[in-house]
Amino acid sequence: MVAPPAPSPAAVLGLDLGLTLAFLLVATLVLLWGFERYRTTFSKAELGVALLLALGILAVGVVPEAFVALAALLDVSETFRVAQLVANVVLLFLLLYAVSRISDTRRRVDELTRGLTVRQAPPGADARADSVYVVIPAYDEAASIGGVLDSLPGTVHGRTVRPVVVSDGSDDRTAQVARERDAIVVEHPINQGQGGALKTGFEIARGHGAGIVATMDADGQHPTDQLAELTAPIVNDEADYVLGSRYRGRDASTASVTRKGGIRAFTWLVNVIAKTDVTDCTNGFRAIRGSRLGDLTLTEERFSAPELLIEARKKGLRIVEVPVTIHEREAGETKKPGLGYAAGLARTILVTWIR
Repeated sequence: MVAPPAPSPAAVLGLDLGLTLAFLLVATLVLLWGFERYRTTFSKAELGVALLLALGILAVGVVPEAFVALAALLDVSETFRVAQLVANVVLLFLLLYAVSRISDTRRRVDELTRGLTVRQAPPGADARADSVYVVIPAYDEAASIGGVLDSLPGTVHGRTVRPVVVSDGSDDRTAQVARERDAIVVEHPINQGQGGALKTGFEIARGHGAGIVATMDADGQHPTDQLAELTAPIVNDEADYVLGSRYRGRDASTASVTRKGGIRAFTWLVNVIAKTDVTDCTNGFRAIRGSRLGDLTLTEERFSAPELLIEARKKGLRIVEVPVTIHEREAGETKKPGLGYAAGLARTILVTWIR
């Protein structure tokens, strides 16, 4: 007597073609939900959770063998597998709901934090449209912020230079030292990341009607004596976005070979997907025409450099790169978190371009 053929893994799981297609549909819907949430709320957490869940659901539908083997190893009954499937579907929707609520709450807290911080700035009644506002995010940079502010020129191209220091949840005397230099100083009560600090500074500059908004770090790496060269293309109406480049100029820092290689790799990626022609996409020494700041959709809290550049390219700003010198930090250690920084840059470049 011929033995009946062994059931296929799909049959053991009860996954006929229709059910497999159902799994694929659910995975697609979860992924679309993640992209829609990112498109409307810019929630990276929801996009990441949706991607992981979609991959898991796809695995159940397309490669059931692994789950059959696991069920056999654990001696799980057919009835229990069905109950578990139903429970997992319910858990999936509860998880998506919880992630969306957490994301919405965090976004509201961040917006409230930045909104209250902007109100700390003095009114811009005496501001002039031809002023150059220099936004400087600072996190525990009391040892270097004073030297940076002291070295800023009073004017460039006949335009008044006004520094705006955003102390991003600092625990040291960063804000006090900056106030002693007569800068516009505001303080985030909780750390918002460099991107969050830049958004606060941009809002203050826009509220004061700044003609040009430059950005630089608080650690002394960016050359304040080259601010005139950085802003010249905007003053001469040759550009709307000017990026400083250490590779067209000089890199006097002691950055590792790995970091330098990473900068070149990410710059190549930005040039490919955004069709730009820059050499230093992570440089925070830049100048932007004040009237165009409102055109840029900025959501990144910590990896803002490629987002700003790609947004400028997408919104049609004229981009020019000028040579600058990058120095070593004056004090302290870098806040950039190694491999996490590289992963964050890669994610930022990709999601900024596809959104």
